[in-house]
Amino acid sequence: MTDTTRRRQTAADFAPQVLRLFDKYVHGAIDRRGFLDAAAKFAVGGVTAAGLLEALSPKFAEAEQVARTDPRVKAETVGFPSPRGYGTGRGYLVRPASAPPAGGAATPRRDLPIVLVVHENRGLNPHIEDIARRLATANFIAFAPDALHPLGGYPGDEDQARDLFAKLDQAKTREDFYAAANYLKGVPGGNGKMGVVGFCWGGGMTNRLATRLPDLGAAVSFYGEAPPLDQVPNIKAPLLLMFADNDDRINGSWPPYEAALKQAGVSFQAFRYPGTQHGFNNDTTPRYDAAAAQQAWQRTIVFFDRQLRGA
Repeated sequence: MTDTTRRRQTAADFAPQVLRLFDKYVHGAIDRRGFLDAAAKFAVGGVTAAGLLEALSPKFAEAEQVARTDPRVKAETVGFPSPRGYGTGRGYLVRPASAPPAGGAATPRRDLPIVLVVHENRGLNPHIEDIARRLATANFIAFAPDALHPLGGYPGDEDQARDLFAKLDQAKTREDFYAAANYLKGVPGGNGKMGVVGFCWGGGMTNRLATRLPDLGAAVSFYGEAPPLDQVPNIKAPLLLMFADNDDRINGSWPPYEAALKQAGVSFQAFRYPGTQHGFNNDTTPRYDAAAAQQAWQRTIVFFDRQLRGA
């Protein structure tokens, strides 16, 4: 919607078939033409298939919660080495404004947990930067790497970003995120404890990180794919797992993942939010569910406070 005075659209405004088509489009199962052709039969009342796609696509400016210029936070772009990945990585580091500046041996140590933020399959877009700033306002140091850095970074267009993402070597990209976690261990001002939160592709990456980082303090996965089940016994961190109600693609992998977690004795909590769609936490699109997102985010902050701060 370009007219912000009108009622904001929600998932209930779209036929379930259209939402499923959009999910396929977002995750690369069909291309733009495939969505438009299949959605045409649901374009009624003067609404075109292209109009449906536009309505479902992100509106970053309308959803921003913590502005880049918000005086409560300080942000910078930093690089980090990734010798087993693409060589170097780059990300968005955000601190509470009251925290000491990064760098300098004389910087006083502060009791601030660090949270690695893992984006969806479009790279470090404005929504994920906003998520990092939201964490900083909750008194965490947040770092959001951009998987697309080796290909020039997030291009500013979601379709282009999705196309670029498909060109990544996923094995190298995973190593970039493992390297980002190792980089964060040395960030000044941290309390030595780190969590990770990820969404969609990032939720799956969060699950994988938990299998690879024995000293991880906590992990929160929003509608993410399960990791390789034979790696589940390696998980030492407590997990908080969020699932959408209408998300067959992700939910189908949950029963065997749940069984593996129980078998391995991993501490976890899982929540499935009634009536929600995949991506319900992303407030830039109509799939956003305000009540579920607010509850899930509150649980996330409480979980990180408890596991990383002892609050």
